[in-house]
Amino acid sequence: MYMMKMEREETSSLFDKRTVSLKKIIVCFLWLITGPKCTTGSASRVLSVQTGGSVIIPCHYDKKYTEHKKYWCFDAGSAYNYCSILAYANETKGKVSVTDHPNQSFFTVTMRNLQHEDTGAYWCAVEIGGIIDVDTTEQLHLTVQSAPDVSVVSSSVSGHEGGDIRLQCFYSSGYKNKLKRWCRYKDQSCYTVGRTDTSQNSSVEISEDGRRSFTVLMTGLRLTDSGWYFCSVGKQEAPVQLNVTENPQESVLTVSESKPGKTDSYWRLWDLYLEVWIPAVVLLMVIAIVMSAVILKKRNNEHITEVNREEANDAGNSVSSSSAVAENEVTYSFVTVRHKTKARSPVSVEDEVMYSSVHKQVNH
Repeated sequence: MYMMKMEREETSSLFDKRTVSLKKIIVCFLWLITGPKCTTGSASRVLSVQTGGSVIIPCHYDKKYTEHKKYWCFDAGSAYNYCSILAYANETKGKVSVTDHPNQSFFTVTMRNLQHEDTGAYWCAVEIGGIIDVDTTEQLHLTVQSAPDVSVVSSSVSGHEGGDIRLQCFYSSGYKNKLKRWCRYKDQSCYTVGRTDTSQNSSVEISEDGRRSFTVLMTGLRLTDSGWYFCSVGKQEAPVQLNVTENPQESVLTVSESKPGKTDSYWRLWDLYLEVWIPAVVLLMVIAIVMSAVILKKRNNEHITEVNREEANDAGNSVSSSSAVAENEVTYSFVTVRHKTKARSPVSVEDEVMYSSVHKQVNH
């Protein structure tokens, strides 16, 4: 099943290539009959890439071709009639990837691990349809060499609205006296070295560094400045993508100054906080206060009971001590009664006397 699927895909791919080649041959034949020569012309764009490096190439097209097929084709001999389709939009084949951006009317081609044999003519192409309708194309020539003639440190730079970006464009010694420019692919507007352009809201200044490089400074960036640009020296160019984002400080102020409605996640969280979390916190605080009061009252009662118990014990000890003291201070008395005997004379008074003795007991 898998092999059958692969065979169908290969057959479809071959059919597409043959159809495109047939269209090219027919168009070229008609041109020969009607008079004009079937020529490829010179490349409108020239790029150079270091051996083993990568490159991202933007290809712009008219908005009316948004739904049409886009493809990237190559022929080392610079003949479009014989170019081979390397990949269609939104697919990757080998070291080539093509990605369409229909909302911005361009597609990008990414080529990786480039080698000397990759040098040659390439075409950004949009398939128009029909047998005799020629596809819209833009030719460029790519050279893979040990050191590129024109290059940048990074093919992508970022900035925020109202801010600045600065980048350097490098060139080889052979291009020292060539015209240096900073251009935009979308409208082919260019700025030259030694000139400051403030015709737009953002300002562009290009200055020669004197070290086989020039610097591009863009100030007061706008969101509409986002897009593809290129450093240009003579006919050579190096693509650069600029991405401008919103100013984060302005975004924060906008959120804090206005309430856009219940649909905004920030205010939904705030409303949830007011409606649920605050009452819940208050309820928990009330419960905590009540529990604390109960615990304190219980502890106070236990403390009073303990004090009463201690006072009762102290009172009992005091009574015992008093009893002991009183007992210690008791005076004992011994009385001896002598009765008269018949033998004695009734005249004697001493016989009627009672003797007593008192002793005080002292505790040691």
